[in-house]
Amino acid sequence: MSASTATPDVTVVVATRDRADDLRASLPRHEAPVVLVDNGSTDDSVEVVRAEAQRRERSGLPPLRLLQPGRNLGATARNLGVRAARTELVAFADDDSWWAPGALARAVEVFAAHPRLALLAGRTLVGPQEDLDPICADMASAPWGRSPDLPGPDVLGFLACTAVVRREAFLAVGGFDDVVFFAGEEERLTYDLVAAGWGLAYVEDVVAHHHPSPSRGSAASRRELLGRNELLTAWMRRPLPVAAARSARWLAEGGEHRRAVLAAAPRLPRALRARRRPSAEVERRLRVLAERGA
Repeated sequence: MSASTATPDVTVVVATRDRADDLRASLPRHEAPVVLVDNGSTDDSVEVVRAEAQRRERSGLPPLRLLQPGRNLGATARNLGVRAARTELVAFADDDSWWAPGALARAVEVFAAHPRLALLAGRTLVGPQEDLDPICADMASAPWGRSPDLPGPDVLGFLACTAVVRREAFLAVGGFDDVVFFAGEEERLTYDLVAAGWGLAYVEDVVAHHHPSPSRGSAASRRELLGRNELLTAWMRRPLPVAAARSARWLAEGGEHRRAVLAAAPRLPRALRARRRPSAEVERRLRVLAERGA
């Protein structure tokens, strides 16, 4: 990357914890200014970030700023990065993902042409083999179609590590929340943006790369965590009968679903305090998905 390829109109926000090896591979690939929030790493992640920041400064590249809250904030660490950004747009990346050359410049053009757009979900290519992430096919075939004032199919979900947001809209709905903390944090944010009248769209020609870190936890533990957070989001934003019925059904099913309910229980009071009136538009879209058996 050279200074001439930099994208100054958007800031990349990265949250990380104990992923030094992934950062060594991903940080040099960012073409825009970076705000990195360290979630209390105990490995040499901070040293890797500082070395990359110095390299960028010597080379005249867009700067890298390190924020250290001193503890693990989960997904809400990204909120710190967004507040620290000084650009209208923020592109999220994880320590194991990055945007393809030219992708963010294209995102800037798309947002400028579509003022209602709050979130752009990029096309995500996974691993060295560049397989298309299955969620992209789901987003491309959104059953509720495409709004005429948006640049692609309307979406009701996205991957946080390959999304670009309008900073104003993201902050207005509170960003990510600490009730779910981490995993599946996109759901509640999606609901709130839709409820506020913002547009979310999948844009195929804005491309990101994701090389999932080998230091991830087990698939079973992640499914349980996602289940817990799905329930918490339901209690925060879905009609109460829907949240109650799902919790009761999962509890009766046993296994991972039962464990997800039990894991959600201690956080339920906080979820109820954060509860808002369900969005009619969100519920309409969810009914369409249910009718399709999605």
